[in-house]
Amino acid sequence: MTAVTDEDQGPGNVKGKGKGKGKGKGEEKSRGRGAWAGASDGAGAGRKDGRWDDGLIARRAAAAEAREAGESAPRTPDQDEAQPQVEAYTPADGPLPTRLDALRELVGLSRARLDRDTLAEAGRVLDEAAARQRLSSRHTVIAIAGATGSGKSTLFNALAGAPISDTGLRRPTTSQPIACSWTDGAAGLLDRLAVPGRLRRRPHPGPAAFDEALQGLVLVDLPDHDSAATEHRDQVDRVLALVDAVIWVVDPEKYADAALHERYLRPLAGHAEVTFVVLNQTDRLPGEAADLVLDDLRRLLDEDGIALGEHGEPGATVMSLSALTGDGVPELREMVGRFVQDRTAATRRLSADIDAAAARLRPVYVAEGRPGLGERAREEFTDRLAEAVGAAAAGQAAEREWRRNASRACGTPWLRLWRWYENRGLPGSLDRMGQALTPPEEELTARQRVEQAVRIVADGAAHGLPGPWAQAVREAAFTGARGLPEALDELAVKAGAPAPSKRGGGTEAGPASVAGSPLGAPPGGRPAKPPRPKWWPAAVLAQVSMTLLQIFGGLWLVGQIIGVLEPGLVTPALIMLAGVVGGPLVEWSCAAAIRGPARRYGQDAERRLREAAAGCGRARVLDPVAAELVRYREVRERYVTVTEFSTTGR
Repeated sequence: MTAVTDEDQGPGNVKGKGKGKGKGKGEEKSRGRGAWAGASDGAGAGRKDGRWDDGLIARRAAAAEAREAGESAPRTPDQDEAQPQVEAYTPADGPLPTRLDALRELVGLSRARLDRDTLAEAGRVLDEAAARQRLSSRHTVIAIAGATGSGKSTLFNALAGAPISDTGLRRPTTSQPIACSWTDGAAGLLDRLAVPGRLRRRPHPGPAAFDEALQGLVLVDLPDHDSAATEHRDQVDRVLALVDAVIWVVDPEKYADAALHERYLRPLAGHAEVTFVVLNQTDRLPGEAADLVLDDLRRLLDEDGIALGEHGEPGATVMSLSALTGDGVPELREMVGRFVQDRTAATRRLSADIDAAAARLRPVYVAEGRPGLGERAREEFTDRLAEAVGAAAAGQAAEREWRRNASRACGTPWLRLWRWYENRGLPGSLDRMGQALTPPEEELTARQRVEQAVRIVADGAAHGLPGPWAQAVREAAFTGARGLPEALDELAVKAGAPAPSKRGGGTEAGPASVAGSPLGAPPGGRPAKPPRPKWWPAAVLAQVSMTLLQIFGGLWLVGQIIGVLEPGLVTPALIMLAGVVGGPLVEWSCAAAIRGPARRYGQDAERRLREAAAGCGRARVLDPVAAELVRYREVRERYVTVTEFSTTGR
């Protein structure tokens, strides 16, 4: 099947390919409309210099005349059809592919944390970039935009070298985008712009059509951006978001119009490198008025934040001309030609779009300061959990238990008997009193301490983060904290005097004696008693010896008193005194000896309860918070990649 080129898609052109009947219909539609009138309303036919300039017939006639005159013949449709109609986009060397990949990853990683509206612009930029990269890279699409009566259609015709777009006093004159392409292969680009086939034109054979610098140019004349018709403004907004560059045409009366600056120029300040601002109708200004108006226009553009391309610096091109008289049009055509031949407009436009999307996303990715979980925050969280679980009290209880066991083993029998007598009438022993349940008000206080600890660590980690990520960090902390008070209560119930182990002949506390218990407590929750050190049997033997001396001395004295033994009070009295004095001395020596080991045992019990509480808090709170922070750092790195090669300095 024969391919149809851009200029052969209009109704008039299709009819021109038929027989005499079809041709007659095309002629009848174009009567009384003037030169190229049919081109603007879709008829596709018109007269110029007394001959028809209508697609296939006109080009074949022009080719024949050119051969007769010895000139190079313009390309015919048959030649056009032999050429490929679509050329794949070749990505330019540079940071654009890297930035697009980073933006794509950024959007993917953020979907679970940011709402759809926040990521909508970035998603649109990715979609448009993918669509543009699938199309021709040797074409540059430039739109001509302006207000009502600014003369943009006249400038469009002047650049095309033929009256393609209607001009006149009727407003609005241009109701739909009209495109003129200098070379083939732009059909896909025009389809993307939704320019109908009947409004796709080719420049009239002449100097403008054969200008080598303009080969690859696709020029689009847009409706008025300030038109009273809403659909016209919608078309302008739609096409401006898709073209590679734009030529803004302003006139001396409306160059400072707020609608132009606030709705278009200021929001598109980052697209300065693909923007031309042309002051038209300078023929209406007397003397030096054109220079004064042009200087004021530059001032307004500077206030809009648009960088001006002066002294070789990148930025918007600003110039004055008169499309009606042709003054300045050749200079603009030369600038546009250099711009087209550079073939970087599409890349610049996509880079500027990425910059604009990144600027909108900045509030949700850039943090104030350096948020995160520092070592100090982790330690403070552990301290609060240890306080809530009663680690210090457990350590003190373990130390007291050690001392009690030492007192029982090394104390005098009479003192132990007295303590038994004191405790026999109590509902529970002193040992079990330490295991009493926590009063409800203290339990409530402990739960509040846990919640406060979680809230403080979450607020500290989220401080300075953008709103969505701070909320995600807090949700991770509070979700993980569910059940944390109960888990800490279970640890507190199991807390007791853990089993010690001997290191280097000492009596320091060591691993738990019961497997599966975090704090050395049996499964039933009753803490295991600490074992005795090796020197305790010797102390017990010494205490028994002192007791036996007391008993022996006492019996000796009793025997003398009742006359069973020979009198002699000195020896039995000394033996009894040695036992009486030696018993408390042995007990005091043992108490002094166990002071250090008992303290270390209590500290070890406190440490293990503290570590158990810290592990529980780390698994339930700190690790989920750290995971959210890692996720934020990942998207932050992608955002940095998107913005570090910014061409607009944003």
